[in-house]
Amino acid sequence: MSFTYVRKYTGPVTAVVFDWAGTTIDFGSLAPVKAFTALFANNGVEISVAEARVPMGLEKREHIAQLLAMPRIRQAWIDAHGAEATEADIDRLYVDFIPVQTAMIAERSSLIPGTAETVAFLRENNIKVGGNTGYASNMIQDMLAGAAEQGYAPDSCVCATDVPRGRPYPHMLWKNLLEMEVEAVQSVVKVDDTIAGIEEGLNAGAWTVGLAVSGNEVGLDLAEWEALSEAEQEAKREVAYARFQRAGAHYVIDTVADLPAVIADIEDRLAEGEQP
Repeated sequence: MSFTYVRKYTGPVTAVVFDWAGTTIDFGSLAPVKAFTALFANNGVEISVAEARVPMGLEKREHIAQLLAMPRIRQAWIDAHGAEATEADIDRLYVDFIPVQTAMIAERSSLIPGTAETVAFLRENNIKVGGNTGYASNMIQDMLAGAAEQGYAPDSCVCATDVPRGRPYPHMLWKNLLEMEVEAVQSVVKVDDTIAGIEEGLNAGAWTVGLAVSGNEVGLDLAEWEALSEAEQEAKREVAYARFQRAGAHYVIDTVADLPAVIADIEDRLAEGEQP
């Protein structure tokens, strides 16, 4: 008679890895949208906010490439330039995008309410804190400095340009875990406001938490969100929750402020032998 031993992690959560825009800073994740719409307008092609948001969470050159592959934008580019966009065009657009995005990030670097308190909770419970982003490393120096001044400085910060492939591949998250010396991916929670970020966490083997209100899915800044009626808020919340649930997120919450209760629930599930 033979027995199969199945190893299960039953310890506590040891690390949380956050996205940046729409998750810990920039309520509404508006910095990328403003940069993409400005970039394309500067090149004779108007794109909508909704179109700009479709590839959100990806590395930014890939984001540009995916926008140009969208049928309406592809045709608008042909109408404006007489031919389809080439790889050289994408390279030029990306170079032009960097200063535009850097300036927008500097404007939109305020912490989302609840971020500092949630990070303090994690620190008090000996949980390591990482951050990763689809931004390039040469875009975020002011962002990092500004977040640190507001009390948020992750133990590890990884950009899409630091790894072979950005989201939805798990490379950024794995690099975070290597830098933080995390032993078990089952003890890790990935928190993100984009579907690509949830896919990154799932592909890495971590628990995943989607943020429905503060980021890409609703896409409103804090003042705009608070100006909605309760019925309007609930309608937008319902759509966002459903999107994350269809993507396979283990949990969906409004903002990072709601995370501590999720951590407690995950630890209960781990103690019972449940895995992500």
